[in-house]
Amino acid sequence: MARSDKEATVAELTDEFRTSGGAVLTEYRGLTVKQLQDLRRALGENASYAVVKNTLTKLAAKDAGVEGFDDLLVGPTAIAFIKGDAVEAAKSLRDFARDNSPLVIKGGILDGKPLTVAEIAKIADLESREALLGKLAGALLASLTNAVNLFNAPLSQAAHLMGALQEKAEQDPSILQGGAGEPVPALTDTADLGASASDEAPESPAVADGA
Repeated sequence: MARSDKEATVAELTDEFRTSGGAVLTEYRGLTVKQLQDLRRALGENASYAVVKNTLTKLAAKDAGVEGFDDLLVGPTAIAFIKGDAVEAAKSLRDFARDNSPLVIKGGILDGKPLTVAEIAKIADLESREALLGKLAGALLASLTNAVNLFNAPLSQAAHLMGALQEKAEQDPSILQGGAGEPVPALTDTADLGASASDEAPESPAVADGA
């Protein structure tokens, strides 16, 4: 490879390291061209996959400020540069390696921190970013709904109670004098009962000073 080509390759790899959220190093020896194509298709938009030269990759990693790769850059190496969801990329690599034994995950880096093979496996076991965001959105929506119900329920139930009292009082005035009329519907929440009682209770007459 000509020197200019090497410099161009190093510059390209350096840019890949700098613009990617992470990278996973693999050994690809034994994979066919079709299998490599299948792997790239499996990774989709979450990662690009490139066969690299170890010496040039070391230079690029150094230029990009990436550490912890030197010991992994041994033998035939290909790198998956993570562009999207790191969890989905890790899942794709794990699943492909499980079905295609020539692919061996050697380690990687994520957000500037080195990853062991075991740590990459743990990431692959996590739920995807979209799934987690969906659960978070659901939890937030449920919390907002509960909050709205919490604020609205006392008022609506108090209004229902007042309406029921008025209707029963028209049918049996003794209710307001403590008579034995039919009971009115009770509030379903003791907190609502307290709130309604405080709304209905007459104010105590003021006590004159010096009485």
